[in-house]
Amino acid sequence: MSAAPTLTGNPTIRPFRPEDRDRLAEICLLTAAGGGDATGVYSDDALMPEVWCLPYLAYAPDLAFVVADGHDVLGYVLGVADTADFIDWYAREWAPGFRERHPRVGPPTGRNPGYTEADLLESGGDPERMRIAELAEYPAHLHIDLVPAAQGRGLGRALIDRLRAELAARGVRAVHLSMDPGNTPARAFYDRLGFHELPSSRKDAPLLGIATS
Repeated sequence: MSAAPTLTGNPTIRPFRPEDRDRLAEICLLTAAGGGDATGVYSDDALMPEVWCLPYLAYAPDLAFVVADGHDVLGYVLGVADTADFIDWYAREWAPGFRERHPRVGPPTGRNPGYTEADLLESGGDPERMRIAELAEYPAHLHIDLVPAAQGRGLGRALIDRLRAELAARGVRAVHLSMDPGNTPARAFYDRLGFHELPSSRKDAPLLGIATS
């Protein structure tokens, strides 16, 4: 794993490149525990990226954008324009391989996250979890992660604005996200951007939405 990055230049937003894939998987892991490092939390560090990052890069690499500072990538936003189609693709193309790679809960790690490894395996094999009640009104969805060095500098807003603009250009009117209810800084960030709770949102599973323009 690479050392904790520091910002040395003028970070920019650019489209995802195939050579970024491993770094995005790493960032996903480094921010997966309520915004903190999930390394060693589960029996296989590949689990989190295989559920919350890599399927998006396989399905819609053209809707992935990164924060780059020189040669280092410090964060990303991933999205799909049509969640219903993504669910069908995931069931057909991703879930079978995921279940084969991760057939059962691994050995104990001594960590006891609220989002257990059993929960993670269930999420990875069940794309229907993404079929929210508001899908017709909010057909797109996104995931965003930034390493701590890149937070608080307006880069998260810039990433989401870039994705929203791209979705709007494709005629997609609104986008949603789900989030860890324990990640209170992330919730404050989304509130500042204008996201609002959707009717099916629950305290233990917040769902937030926003128009693309």
